[in-house]
Amino acid sequence: MKVSWQRRITLFVQRFWQPTSACMTCMPGSWANVMSLAHWAIAFKTGLLTGVLALLLTFTPAARLFANRYGNALLVGCLTTIGDAYSHTSHYRIPVLEHLVTGAISGLFALAASYLFEDRARRIRTVWVRIFG
Repeated sequence: MKVSWQRRITLFVQRFWQPTSACMTCMPGSWANVMSLAHWAIAFKTGLLTGVLALLLTFTPAARLFANRYGNALLVGCLTTIGDAYSHTSHYRIPVLEHLVTGAISGLFALAASYLFEDRARRIRTVWVRIFG
């Protein structure tokens, strides 16, 4: 499967914001410490590593999973779990729980984004027109 560089860059950006948002959501005290540089540094590290892993996967046959909505969400969730485990130790009592939860949230973000942003955000534009005329 041939993947263009433009598609790879788009994929990297998508795989950066989803894990970063999920990491900020799942870290204890994240919403209270949203302005904390330490929390953002960990979240950016998780997002960056996940984006790089996703970019590397585009050179393999696994790139076909990015085309499927559910395969994409599963892949993003797994990559985020790996990225989060590499970025920092868990803040929860159970050592791997935070990483698994972060991966699950990131997969859900990817799935929601696939519905909301497909076809040039057709669903969002439709709701916008209904609300604001």
